[in-house]
Amino acid sequence: MPTYKEIKGIKIQNLSSDPANPIAGQIWYNTTSNALKVSDGPEISGWATGGNMNTARFGMGGAGTQTAALAFGGDPTATNANESYNGTSWTEVNDLNTARRQLAGCGTNTAALAFGGKTPANTAATESWNGTSWTEVNDLGTAKYGLGGVGADNTSALAFGGLSPITGATESWNGTNWTEVNDLNTARFFLAAAGTQTSALAFGGDATSASPEIFAGTESWDGTSWTEVNDLNTARIRLEGAGTQTAALAFGGDESPPITAVTESWNGSNWTEVNDLNTARQRLAGAGIQTAALGFGGKTSPTTTTTATEEWSETGGNKSITSS
Repeated sequence: MPTYKEIKGIKIQNLSSDPANPIAGQIWYNTTSNALKVSDGPEISGWATGGNMNTARFGMGGAGTQTAALAFGGDPTATNANESYNGTSWTEVNDLNTARRQLAGCGTNTAALAFGGKTPANTAATESWNGTSWTEVNDLGTAKYGLGGVGADNTSALAFGGLSPITGATESWNGTNWTEVNDLNTARFFLAAAGTQTSALAFGGDATSASPEIFAGTESWDGTSWTEVNDLNTARIRLEGAGTQTAALAFGGDESPPITAVTESWNGSNWTEVNDLNTARQRLAGAGIQTAALGFGGKTSPTTTTTATEEWSETGGNKSITSS
């Protein structure tokens, strides 16, 4: 078998870190991460305008992908409104059974879960979406709002943090019941989340209910326990997240004040500041993955609620080469 040098006339470089300005197609071996890498060219990323929601609101739940998302519940008064996004426009679909705000959500456009929130009283209510309608299922163990939630669909989810009072409690959903598991290391509410039931990330939030304590802390869930990892660069509350435990996006929020458009990207070890949202906002909802995320709704000022939707895209950059 011919070697890479025989084919290309050069050897693969061994480098302790990725080159600063690689050209498209350049290959090297990163001796620090022990990974063979290739460049897809300069990384290009940013937010673009999507279709507006039908109902302006904040503090809602979100689920799905950039081209197939769901937005349910929210403020300014507790609502049961539910909208579906097809990558271009939002369509009103069947409502939640229980109107609420500051809830959590996860799953897909056709298999979602909504849990917690305020009705205005704190609620533990959980509802499952089958693509057509919501069905009430078993409640959370503790009624709370401002919590984080992740999950691949409506049969597996993780709920953590929240206020009832401020808590680090974590609960796992198996499609039928919620079970209490190990708590977050730092109790908090109005945090953001990314990942799945067995591999999650919790970041930001408020660490005290007495007065706002803007928090940058990030914790990683391995299916059993939470571990503190590197903080966000910008501490904030009422932010939103998308992606996975090792490839996440954090956007928007409130530095108390001001409302922020800051966006950060997580590579499994560190957060890096990337291009901001076009519209600064807090208490927005999100969906999607690190390279194709969706942000929608929220408050752009203490008195202004928006219908605006933004789509995040990311192309190029350095990729690891794996064999199969």
